[in-house]
Amino acid sequence: MEPDDEIYANGEADSSNSRSRPIISSEQLDIEAYAGLYTGRTKITRLLFIADQCGQNNNTAMQMEALRMAYEEIKKGENTQLFRDVVHKIDGRLGDNYGMDSAWCEMVDRRADQRKEKLENELNAYRTNLIKESIRMGYNDFGDYYYAHGSLADAFKSYVRTRDYCTTSKHVIHMCMSAILVSIEMGQFTHVTSYINKAEQTADALDPNTVSKLRCAAGLANLDAKKYKLAARKFLEVGPELGNSYNEVIAPQDVATYGGLCALASFDRMELKNKVIDSINFRNFLELVPEVRELIHDFYSSHYASCLDYLGNLKANLMLDIHLHDHVQTLYDQIRNKALIQYTHPFVSVDLHMMANAFKTTVASLEKELEALITDNQIQARIDSHNKILYARHADQRNATFQRVLQTGSEFDRDVRAMLLRANLIKLEYKASRKP
Repeated sequence: MEPDDEIYANGEADSSNSRSRPIISSEQLDIEAYAGLYTGRTKITRLLFIADQCGQNNNTAMQMEALRMAYEEIKKGENTQLFRDVVHKIDGRLGDNYGMDSAWCEMVDRRADQRKEKLENELNAYRTNLIKESIRMGYNDFGDYYYAHGSLADAFKSYVRTRDYCTTSKHVIHMCMSAILVSIEMGQFTHVTSYINKAEQTADALDPNTVSKLRCAAGLANLDAKKYKLAARKFLEVGPELGNSYNEVIAPQDVATYGGLCALASFDRMELKNKVIDSINFRNFLELVPEVRELIHDFYSSHYASCLDYLGNLKANLMLDIHLHDHVQTLYDQIRNKALIQYTHPFVSVDLHMMANAFKTTVASLEKELEALITDNQIQARIDSHNKILYARHADQRNATFQRVLQTGSEFDRDVRAMLLRANLIKLEYKASRKP
């Protein structure tokens, strides 16, 4: 038996286990390294989300760092409204170099008006000439224009309008991917799911990279809907060809984190082994986030104290993730509950003192957690509060077998009686029809 397959009943590692473990990191998020994982609008929105969260937690240093990087990134684009919002949030706290640049705003707005007028004239000409491909490209250019300037609803409408002018499967895929990108930015995940389905219906034009992008988008949609098992399956289906090609939406590190946590919260032990730990594809993603890889191995090997340590140290940074923050507590609760259930399952009785030590909690807190699980019928047991022992309620197999036999006999008797009744009715009907 390999070390990773060993199960430690008391939730602690065997001292003979020489598997190397990285030191659990509780360091503050490196915003610059984190932002470097992304490109485009999502980079800015993630930085602004971090700034908002840090502002609520009175972490001014991180808030200012995130706002500074967002300011610099926005000035590389054309979204003047977002620029004004960031300047208002900075409120002069970063000095004169990060104040309102009215000249830049006026120049960008003037250039944007000129480009919009040019696009309108071109599109009108294309409509007059009824050139489908040119009309499609015209609407697509309008979508790009609106997206760059932060008008996401208008960008979505423009991208969707290209659908009537698509002449090839690749055009349909391009339209779907553009609509998915904008829908994710708007948080409209019903649209995301709809356009994923449309794209998947055009299977002949789907290359492996596009399929992986669609799996990522589907994973985010299911995560938003709190369908954690479906989200985990989608993230686990993402292929290594994704690489850094979808950084305008998600980084490969996110695939590992989102997929790993959703799998821990929703998969049973066998699924966790077959679909996560033994998955060659997903293993490549997990290598990018060693903490998530280790906590999954620890959970499977029943090293609960170490697993919960990893989770505890990752929590602060996960709360700064724009897609995951609303689900962190729910996922953590489900993972902890699964650990408690998995710990108690093999035993007839469990010493609560030993169990509390394995989960690094007090006996009183552990009792409350177990009470909730027993009440919810997730653990079949009762608690001896005086002696602090949990006793499992194993079903009486002998009695259960007799009950099943009696039930089967009763059902057989009912079926035979029904058959005899039907046979007699058919027989009587036949005789009645023979009478003159």
